[in-house]
Amino acid sequence: MDITKLCFDATFDLPGWALLMKNIAPNALHDSKARYDAPKCDEDTRVEVIDEIMERMQDPDAPQRLLCMTGAAGSGKSALQQTIAERCTKSKILSAAFFLSSTDPTRNNTSFIVPTIAYQIGLKHRLFRSSVAAAVTHDPYVFSRSLKSQMDVLIVRPFESVQSSQQIGNTFPYAILIDGLDECNGAPNTASGITPGITPVDVDDRRRAEDQQEELLAAIKHCILDNDLPFRVFIASRPEWAIHTALAPGGLLREAAYHIQLSHKYDASKDMRRYLRRRFEDIGLRIGNPQWFSEGDIGTLVGAASGQFIYVATAYKYISERRASPEKMLKIVLTWTPHEGQATRPFETLDRLYTNILLAAKYAYEAVESHHGRDFLLLLKAHHVGVTGFDNLPFVIAEYPAADLLSAMLCLEARAEETLISDLRSLVALETDDDGDLCLRLYHKSFSDFLQEPSRAKDLFVPEDRVYMHLASCFMQQIIECPLDFDSLPAKWEELPLPELYRRSLQEAVEDLPSFLNGAPATDEEVVGFTQNGGWQKINNLLPLLYFKQERFYGGDDWMGALQNLTDRLKARKPEAAAVISAFVEKWKNDGKQSNAKSRR
Repeated sequence: MDITKLCFDATFDLPGWALLMKNIAPNALHDSKARYDAPKCDEDTRVEVIDEIMERMQDPDAPQRLLCMTGAAGSGKSALQQTIAERCTKSKILSAAFFLSSTDPTRNNTSFIVPTIAYQIGLKHRLFRSSVAAAVTHDPYVFSRSLKSQMDVLIVRPFESVQSSQQIGNTFPYAILIDGLDECNGAPNTASGITPGITPVDVDDRRRAEDQQEELLAAIKHCILDNDLPFRVFIASRPEWAIHTALAPGGLLREAAYHIQLSHKYDASKDMRRYLRRRFEDIGLRIGNPQWFSEGDIGTLVGAASGQFIYVATAYKYISERRASPEKMLKIVLTWTPHEGQATRPFETLDRLYTNILLAAKYAYEAVESHHGRDFLLLLKAHHVGVTGFDNLPFVIAEYPAADLLSAMLCLEARAEETLISDLRSLVALETDDDGDLCLRLYHKSFSDFLQEPSRAKDLFVPEDRVYMHLASCFMQQIIECPLDFDSLPAKWEELPLPELYRRSLQEAVEDLPSFLNGAPATDEEVVGFTQNGGWQKINNLLPLLYFKQERFYGGDDWMGALQNLTDRLKARKPEAAAVISAFVEKWKNDGKQSNAKSRR
């Protein structure tokens, strides 16, 4: 279609299409700005597997129209999927792509997958687009329906309309790519402006994620494959429960899918050698010393990688740190590899690399005089939980706080997060998202897994309840030490004479303290000190600025319930403090009732 006609196409202005666009995840597109510089395969690497995938995608007579690629963390699945997306785009067969990410709330669940796919197909065909717009206009709540219903309404029926009109031709793009099915963690989505369903506190997150993954696979099977639509779907994932079960004997997709197992069939050693050699040669040009590395060095790194591209990628990032000597950094990495004959575990080499980078960063950080008394690993874990979400705690307002806000919540100085990660740049980065918030980005999922697994991180492991306990302590400290005249506060929260970031952090302290105190049962003595220093009275003075300004105590029930749980816990051990808190809870309940009654008049 001519681009000029496309720009003025009236179907883009249809209400149904506008509503669809509010329910998509732009970050999930293969060429999204959020995925700038996404990993992809070098030109002459992974040739065998890429050729096999493209042959299957382009062969109209291939018996299976669903391809599933599985492989361990770090085996290069996303790089392959990105490469396939670009090849399909160049060949004009890409219909849609969706790249999931566990750290992005707009694409760490299945909420937006079907609408985003329908949106991309609609961009490529006017009749399909108008059919989708009409379907959404007819049923604006289609986005809250099951994935099977969504797929039927937004993909199957619009495509059947195109088919019946005989406008499909031979050039309709048919490749649908879904990357990182395992990155779906089941977290409720709040990014679209749609009010999500209330998730029970005791829901098993892992089971919910597996259920979502299974539902998506079933929807693809029933809607696309069983309806014999000409789409070819390519899914990449770690071999976790949902896809492993679906592809196992007797599984939903056992007969329907062509299964590519990276770890079992394809030796990536030669490709990793090419990857390192090219990049080491570039470093040699930069430093004016082409002999700074040897083929033996590359062989050692490739051998230690055990087929995991993530190892050589992480090693390269560390070695190529721009302000360090590559010779020295290479020597350090080489000394961390296990010796021949050692008993190995699948991630032993990668874990050793992560361990040593973390230890070096910890020692460097804690050696700075102004950081005396700080626990580097605890602060890093707090920022990591800020990325994965404080979803293990009920009623937390800021589940995914920005990195600079989280530093303020931890009572750290401005830009503390930059100092914290200054020696971790081979693993993480600070980036600004589309909303202008500073966010911590972990380059590799396996590093997040490492931080969350005690058997892998060992002495470097920090339990999440320690983070909750530390944040609860920081919240109480911030409220007690807040430099305000609590007897003469302004009428509006925005008028508090505090820097904006401090003001936002103070708000989080007031709103989230009850939840974090419930998640940190070892803070009794600190709660007593907070009570004796008038902390609850200060909260009492601040609450009207936060909640009653709109004549409704909109955070009351959950917030009050968390405080009531805290009071019940303290009654036997710290009865005096419990009595003080109970008195404030009763007062706030009455204030809330009066405010709600006033709002109904």
